[in-house]
Amino acid sequence: MLPSRYNLTNLRRVARDPRRLRTEVEALGSRLNRAVAARRNPPEEAVRIMDEEWDNCFVLDACRYDLFADRHEFPGELRKVASAGSQSLEFMRHNFAGETHHDTVYVTANPFTTRLDDDIFHRVVDCFADEWDEDLGTVPPEAVVEATRAAHERYPEKRLLVHFMQPHYPFIGETGRALDSGGVTGHVAGQAQTDERTASVWDRLDAGDPDLSVESVWAAYAENFDLVQEHAADLAEALDGKTVVTADHGNLVGERLWPVPFREYGHPAELRVPELVDVPWHELPADERRTVTADPPERTDEVASDTVQNRLDHLGYA
Repeated sequence: MLPSRYNLTNLRRVARDPRRLRTEVEALGSRLNRAVAARRNPPEEAVRIMDEEWDNCFVLDACRYDLFADRHEFPGELRKVASAGSQSLEFMRHNFAGETHHDTVYVTANPFTTRLDDDIFHRVVDCFADEWDEDLGTVPPEAVVEATRAAHERYPEKRLLVHFMQPHYPFIGETGRALDSGGVTGHVAGQAQTDERTASVWDRLDAGDPDLSVESVWAAYAENFDLVQEHAADLAEALDGKTVVTADHGNLVGERLWPVPFREYGHPAELRVPELVDVPWHELPADERRTVTADPPERTDEVASDTVQNRLDHLGYA
């Protein structure tokens, strides 16, 4: 059913304004593509990560299955699973909302954890609050590793859910930083921050920026994966118990959608296409399992709302 704004009078106005016409056509196309994709990949059939067997679960943010399959060097067994979200908050709500996991400590670089209730996990360690790198516009993977090591030492009988921000944009490697690819609010990696909005790498691709190509962006995206993989592998070796590596969602890099063949970039919410919801589930070899106990939740330090929004802005969530 079409929104009420699509009456005859408004349609005539739109037809006289080419820019508005394009915007409305794209909005309608996106609406149709989402409806079709949801039928093909219903979220209720997605994996529920807290029901799976693991002691350490590493979530690589915005990591497509094909990227992982082509470049990973983890030992063990890889399979493809479906995520419930094409965006981090959808993933979190599907997997955690309304539940209690008091046997788990959630170490996270993703600010969307602040949208969850306080009593879901035994403890939430918000790396984005204190370990944010202003120059990079994100939390580097080594900071997540150090926070996880500290959490394991403090909570040796808890499952560890570890949410790395990479390979999610901004791109922090040499190739990526050369693309001038900071957050959508103009905080470009390696440059002085301003309040003036500049186009993100996804906006620039969508607009057909002649100085940017899909190939160069993919190279930067892959570089981000290589960087986080190195740190995640070292962390896995340092932790006892069974470790799995997965992702909250994937990322579109110019794929044409169906049935309306628009190219799409990034990871729009509620869009259940394979490039967004097909994610890795890689189980590393484990000789022994960790003894895990549940205890009442500890209070998580509050993060100021403007800090949270600032972090989300940098990561592309305007």
